[in-house]
Amino acid sequence: MTRESIETTLAFARDHIDDDPVQLLLHRQRHPGIDMQLVAQQLEGHRQARTKWPALCADGRFLYPPRLNREQSSSQAAAQYKAALAAAVTDGQPLRIADLTGGMGIDSMHFALSGANVDYVEQNADLCTYAEYNFDAMGLDNLRCHCADGIQWLAGQPQPYDIIYVDPARRDSHGAKTVAFEQCTPNILGHLPLLLGHCRYLMVKASPMADIVGATRQLQHVSQVHVVAVGGECKELLFLCSTNTNQAEEPLIVCVDLDKDGHTLHRNQFSPQQEAAAVATYADSNVRQYLYEPHAALLKGGAYRSLCQWYGVYKLAPNTHLYTSDEMVGDFPGRIFRLLEELRLDTKSIKAALAKHGAGNSLHVISRNHPASAESILRQYRLHEGGELYLIATTLHHHPAAFLCRRVK
Repeated sequence: MTRESIETTLAFARDHIDDDPVQLLLHRQRHPGIDMQLVAQQLEGHRQARTKWPALCADGRFLYPPRLNREQSSSQAAAQYKAALAAAVTDGQPLRIADLTGGMGIDSMHFALSGANVDYVEQNADLCTYAEYNFDAMGLDNLRCHCADGIQWLAGQPQPYDIIYVDPARRDSHGAKTVAFEQCTPNILGHLPLLLGHCRYLMVKASPMADIVGATRQLQHVSQVHVVAVGGECKELLFLCSTNTNQAEEPLIVCVDLDKDGHTLHRNQFSPQQEAAAVATYADSNVRQYLYEPHAALLKGGAYRSLCQWYGVYKLAPNTHLYTSDEMVGDFPGRIFRLLEELRLDTKSIKAALAKHGAGNSLHVISRNHPASAESILRQYRLHEGGELYLIATTLHHHPAAFLCRRVK
C-alpha cells in the first residue's frame, strides 16, 4: 500500500462511515480504483473502536488492520494502564521501552503518548506497514518501527532498555487459543536470560485464564502481578519481572477494575502471605440484607479472605466467593445487591416471587459455586435475561441456595 492509496481509502471510508460494509463489497464495481475490501475493514474497525479505542474512533486518521489483529490488541483502557504502570515503576523518569510483539501498535502508541521513547518490533510486514502509517499520522516521532523477529532483534541491541514489553501471540498453528507460555509465540520461557539481561524491568502480558502461581514460578523474578479488569471483565494479567527481585519472594498482587474510559474504579493490593494470614468471617446460615459480588480482577487475583478484613463483610461459605452484611458497604469493590427473599429453585417459587415483585418473566441470573450454570437456570425455568431483579444461585452450608435481589450499585 502506498501512502496515497491509504489516504484515498480513508477518505472514502469517512464519507461512507455509516454504510453497510457488506453492501459496499457487493457493489464494489460502482467505485473502480477503490480497495473496497480495505474500506470494509476500516468501517468494521471504526465501529469496534467506538467502545475499544474511543480516542482512535474520534481521531479518524487511524488505519485499522484485519479483524484478528484488532481482536488480539489491548483496549485503550488497558493500554493506558500499562503506560501508567511503566512510568510508576521507574519513578516517572524518561523511559526507553521496547515492545517486542508490536501487533496493532496500541500498547506502543500509549507508551509513546506517555513520553517514552519506544521501539516497536513486529515480524509481520503488513502490520508494520499499518503501524508506520499510523505512527506518522499521529505525529509520534518518539516511536520507531522495526520489521523483525523481536527476540532476534533484541539480541543485536547493544544498550539495555528500562522496560521490555512482551505480549506473546496466544494462538496455535490451527488458530486455536492457547494459554500456557510454552504454547505461545514467542515462547519467552526459553529466552528469559536474554530478556532480563536487556532491561531493568520485563513486563509480560498473559491470558486472563493463566494460572498466576504457575506463571510466577515459570517467569522467575516476578515482583508484581497486575490483574486488570475493564468494564467488569478480566482482560489481562501483567507480570512485572526484575533480576533485582529475589526468586524466593512472593509478588505483590494488584487487582484493578477500570471503566471503559480507563478510569480506575477500584484498586486493591495484597501479597499471597497476607491473603493466607487473613481470617475470613463466615455468614453461617445468616445471610444479611446485602450481598456482594467482587469484581472480576479480585476473583481472579484470589483476595477471598482479605475482603472480609478490608470491608467488614461476611463470606457465605469457604468456597463461595460472595459476601454479605447488615449495613451496606458502599465502597465494596464489586456489585452490591439488596436481598429481597430467599428462593427455592423450582418453577412455582420463582414465578410467585417474580409476580410479587412485578418482574414479569425476566431477571438476571448469577451462579457462583452452584451446580447449575446461569444459562441452564434461565433455560430450565423458561426465564428471560433482563429486568431489574437478580437471582443469585450459590452454595450455603453444602447445599444449594438461591436469593432474589435488586442491584443497588
